Amino acid sequence: MNKKTLCNAFTIDVEDYFQVSAFEKHIRRDDWPTLPCRIEQNMTRILALLDEYNIKATFFTLGWIAERYPKLIQELVACGHELASHGYSHIRVTQQERTAFIKDVRHTKALLEDISGIEVLGYRAASYSIDRTCLWAHAALYESGYRYSSSIYPIHHDLYGIPDAPRFVYQPLLDHPEFIEIPITTADFFGHRIPAGGGGYFRFFPYWFSRFAIERVNSQDKESALFYFHPWEIDPEQPKQTGINLKTRFRHYLNLHRTESRLRQLFTDFHWDRMDRIFLDKTINNHAIK
Repeated sequence: MNKKTLCNAFTIDVEDYFQVSAFEKHIRRDDWPTLPCRIEQNMTRILALLDEYNIKATFFTLGWIAERYPKLIQELVACGHELASHGYSHIRVTQQERTAFIKDVRHTKALLEDISGIEVLGYRAASYSIDRTCLWAHAALYESGYRYSSSIYPIHHDLYGIPDAPRFVYQPLLDHPEFIEIPITTADFFGHRIPAGGGGYFRFFPYWFSRFAIERVNSQDKESALFYFHPWEIDPEQPKQTGINLKTRFRHYLNLHRTESRLRQLFTDFHWDRMDRIFLDKTINNHAIK
């Protein structure tokens, strides 16, 4: 059992099942309004679960969702959770020019702030899509009023990642050390980085492995871990997509029926809190990726 010596960050990427990047070739954004949304019922379950364990979290929210479900946004803020931006309609940074990206992140920040009545400080790119081709995004986020990003996964992956990026919080802008990047958590095993931050890996690995990896980060690295998941990951009854390949089907639907029970174990085994409370005042090293 973890001794709970460190507090870790619990985060939710607020998007519906039909908005994931893996389905973008199969589901047009123009068709989103016609599809059955399940975000309200899943978010209601998540908020109740967090309340049961007295946990505050950070919700990286799509502007598209917030615009259609403003009461949901107001409720999560009223419950004491942090509201952060996930962009407007889940377009990867690698698919946007700088001007379009700036317009997107500024519009979404203003929209979330208008709905919630609070300042939005954090941003997470769709599918962790800040990579070496678009490191300019950090400066664009800073210039747009954000204080932190959580958009880099320091691993090898076929869809995202900067494998040699820092594993823990760093300052990506040499001229603006007040802006920080908070990478998704990895555990180091004999020089190899193993994903330990949730998502599909949390459903793929047995729970004991995820617990062991987070404990290793807390005890060996003496760092807070960052965990994430999506509302659709607790929803095995969501509409099933047809025409997708075997790898995509495996990644999306694997062990959805086990996610909630594993989250309950996670809440029992570790301390959790919001991103801003854990990381914004943290002493960190200046490290710009070359």
